[in-house]
Amino acid sequence: MKYLGRTDEYFEITDLDDASTILNNNTVKGLLTVIWFEDDNNRLTIDAQQYAFAKDEIITLTGFHKISIQSIGKTKVLRFNKPFYCILDHDSEVSCKGILFYGSARLPLLKPTEDELDRLKSVWKMATDEMTASDGLQLEMLQMMLKRLLILFTRIYKRQDNFEAIATGEVDIVREYHYLVEQHFRKYHLVTDYAQLLNKSPKTLSNLFGKTHNRTPLQLIQDRIMLEARRIIRYTDQPVSEIGYDLGFRDVQSFSRFFKKHEGISPSKFKEA
Repeated sequence: MKYLGRTDEYFEITDLDDASTILNNNTVKGLLTVIWFEDDNNRLTIDAQQYAFAKDEIITLTGFHKISIQSIGKTKVLRFNKPFYCILDHDSEVSCKGILFYGSARLPLLKPTEDELDRLKSVWKMATDEMTASDGLQLEMLQMMLKRLLILFTRIYKRQDNFEAIATGEVDIVREYHYLVEQHFRKYHLVTDYAQLLNKSPKTLSNLFGKTHNRTPLQLIQDRIMLEARRIIRYTDQPVSEIGYDLGFRDVQSFSRFFKKHEGISPSKFKEA
């Protein structure tokens, strides 16, 4: 079921037996997507990496993710665009910037508890029921339902990543760091660069991430560079030398050494594979 507004608002919430069609035929640009797997044995390739997802696991994707499907069963799919609801403009309402969407590298994977699943199912049903409304309040109601779902997804993520160990203001620093890396990873490769943008010391960031992450601030930068490198090599014909320059390396040798250190093979061997 889809909602199409007068000023390009797009919202879709659907239960499907096979999500391959909806995921492989994206005619609306800039969509943010939530996929809720309702069966086991789902296999997808996302940004040149293979993933397997189990029942009641949930992932969030942006329009930048490259997806191919090997097998997928019954799923719930939610998609919306910026005109419908901009998570950047409304970050104070849902606090999902930098973790659910526009994070640095890691694919957000949510594993709700039974209680969390019950709440998600309840709000999801209300949102689905609202799709049949036809009055002037439908847009506002759907936005309200979306906000509730995004808040629930965000709480699950924070629980999984041990965000309870740090204060609210520190959580915002972690989220902003992820977002800044997503914005500037081509230009800035050092933690000190992002520490300056955040007006924090590198040591403060390292200590903060040590409480919540199994990755250091530097590893997050490197992970994001590698994600983009794999995307470009896998999905384009761009020469390796140009890829290195685009990602901020001074020469192809530096990029090749970096790529091989993290991937185990050279960029050219990765493309062949």
